[in-house]
Amino acid sequence: MSAVATRPRGASRRVGNRPAALVLRAPGTNCDRETALALELAGARVGSIHLERLLAGEVVLDDVAMLVLPGGFSFGDHLGAGTLWAHRLEKLGEPLHRFVESGRPVLGICNGFQALLRLGLLEGGALGPNASGRFECRWVWMQRPAAGRSPLLEGIERIAMPVAHGEGRFAASGPASLEALHERGQVALVYCDEAGREGAYPVNPNGSDGAVAALTNRVGNVLGIMPHPERNVAPGMAPAGRESGSGLAIFANAVRMARG
Repeated sequence: MSAVATRPRGASRRVGNRPAALVLRAPGTNCDRETALALELAGARVGSIHLERLLAGEVVLDDVAMLVLPGGFSFGDHLGAGTLWAHRLEKLGEPLHRFVESGRPVLGICNGFQALLRLGLLEGGALGPNASGRFECRWVWMQRPAAGRSPLLEGIERIAMPVAHGEGRFAASGPASLEALHERGQVALVYCDEAGREGAYPVNPNGSDGAVAALTNRVGNVLGIMPHPERNVAPGMAPAGRESGSGLAIFANAVRMARG
């Protein structure tokens, strides 16, 4: 999957109605193939490349319509989950900030969410070790708060998908920070049970403040989500009692945004 990587610089961000999506990976990333498949199913033309190729200038962000940081354990999670990945991404500098400011969609899943927070592209707190003290790997429910307004979650009210992380607990910078995130519509999804009720563990799998499962930036084009939507994008991918394929909606919304 190298459609983006092999395009000449300055080429259109779209071919027909298929916007160019770039999936980045780093040492330890392990969800890039599933993420690329989800984007293809959603209608994107996908390139999946190693971060170092982007840093080397083999691909330029100006030629990309959307950017995705998938899940995994980048750089072995040394110095904390997402830390070294964020440090390397900082070297992109102004082009990355220009990409975000342009309104093009950016999606960070699990490890990618951790990196987006450490980069400062998302705000309001940090992700730390799960309150349970162990790796959580199972299905969870989430719902969108009434104030949540990101176009990346258009049409989504309640959704189920799996988590697989050891450092997914969102710790808000303080009560005022969490309240401000809600007021600005930046809390994109919160953990809940099947009936939509918030609760303690295991409903909230990692002990996140405010049951936060996903955040957006103030504009709504950057989304960080701890559970894995790419693991529920086709029929038969969900267990009984959960809608198969529902995670595809997030990728379809991103593709719709990228089409402009």
